Amino acid sequence: MKGFIEFIRKQGVVGLAIGFIVGGATGVVVSSLVTDLINPIIGAVLGQGSLDTLTFHIGDAVFNYGHFIGVLINFVIIVAVVYLIFKVLRLERLDLEEEEGCPPAPRHGA
Repeated sequence: MKGFIEFIRKQGVVGLAIGFIVGGATGVVVSSLVTDLINPIIGAVLGQGSLDTLTFHIGDAVFNYGHFIGVLINFVIIVAVVYLIFKVLRLERLDLEEEEGCPPAPRHGA
């Protein structure tokens, strides 16, 4: 079991797993924030009931660009929250450093 845990820590699986868990938990809250608060505010500023109602037509095709903008806002907020949590809690330090004599693993953002 010890060897398995060391393998997981060396491969960076801990940070990846934490990112998925935090992202999934944060996703529901951020989706509600965007759908219930941000979209109606932007829609009201643009003279629409909600951002989701913004569309344009070309022939028979309907392009729901308001919904796309809402999804994009949702994505940006989730990525920012996960990044800030990861950096503030210094979760990148959970992964083991390479043993002496081995070159260090490349680190992102360092």
